[in-house]
Amino acid sequence: MGTLADFDHLVAAANRFGLEVALDFAIQASPDHPWVTEHPQWFRSRPDGTLQYAENPPKKYQDIYPLDFESEDWQGLWEALKAVVDFWIGHGVKIFRVDNPHTKAFAFWEWLISGVKAEHPEVLFLAEAFTRPKVMYRLAKLGFTQSYTYFTWRSTKAEIIEYITELTTTEVAEFFRPNFWPNTPDILATQLQAGGRPGFVARLILAATLGTSYGIYGPPFEMGENEPIAPGSEEYLNSEKYEIRTWDLHRMDSLSEVIARVNLIRRDNPALQGGAIPQFQPVDNDQLIAWTKSTDDRSNVILVVVNLDPHNPQWGWIDLPVADLGLPADQPYEIEDLLTGTRYTWAGPRNYVRLDPAAMPAHVFSLRALRHATAAPPSHVQ
Repeated sequence: MGTLADFDHLVAAANRFGLEVALDFAIQASPDHPWVTEHPQWFRSRPDGTLQYAENPPKKYQDIYPLDFESEDWQGLWEALKAVVDFWIGHGVKIFRVDNPHTKAFAFWEWLISGVKAEHPEVLFLAEAFTRPKVMYRLAKLGFTQSYTYFTWRSTKAEIIEYITELTTTEVAEFFRPNFWPNTPDILATQLQAGGRPGFVARLILAATLGTSYGIYGPPFEMGENEPIAPGSEEYLNSEKYEIRTWDLHRMDSLSEVIARVNLIRRDNPALQGGAIPQFQPVDNDQLIAWTKSTDDRSNVILVVVNLDPHNPQWGWIDLPVADLGLPADQPYEIEDLLTGTRYTWAGPRNYVRLDPAAMPAHVFSLRALRHATAAPPSHVQ
């Protein structure tokens, strides 16, 4: 992987492009790790004196030794783990994605995160914890800056609305900062397996506009990698966990342009950057989901409509609270789709939408700069 000098060069080069390098913090040891011989008291032992390897029945991970956070020398272990984080902070890393934090001692995380943030308040910790809701929420309360979510498995209109409502309008919003991932290195969600390119684009737009923070695992996402290892599995057939893969990032079917466009829309629209709560709007088709997000002063208002059916065109009527959005109730107005640059003329609170996933499975409308029609009737109505 190179030297520390190479790593420092990578961090500096990323910073020049406005990027940051994040590291995966996976707390475990291989059998040949120096701690195994230098600090055997940090590990659990079997009755025969051998160290206890990791197990998740029926699986046995004989190449992994989990650490014992409640050993007699727990203080030494905790300090050593904090020293690991401090070391990489010293090399310019300010973001840590923590692997399976729910399987480690909660008291440790509270101690570690509070100690690190007292010295480096800018450091972020992302909890990679797909576990029970109460456990995920407890980790957030212990100090994790952001958390993985169940978004990956919420695919129907009702599921999405229910889950986003829980995250944004209940007491959960006071302490839980969600990060939405359509896929991860470990999870190829079923809706991506069957949805083709439209399915990937729809999940991208859902993640990027419903929440403030989102992530994708690419190039597999960018290249539309959707083949599971077996029917019913969420494991990649060609997993980068087990092999080094080479990607043609300039393939004609790459999603790079769509991803770049979505990120540009996020950058240019404050309503998609802060804590604006999605306001779901009625659509008389369960395959279409629509919501608005706006800044407090309504200077920036975004309307997103997504076709959840990746195979067929879907259409319906959407109802908007025109007065709340600053739209005229008695005359036509124009809105612009920021994904395509196309403008549409709408009138009043109820308007028709049609989305063909073969072309684009979503609209991201800007209601920021409306141009009211003053003369002729609308030239075209979607």
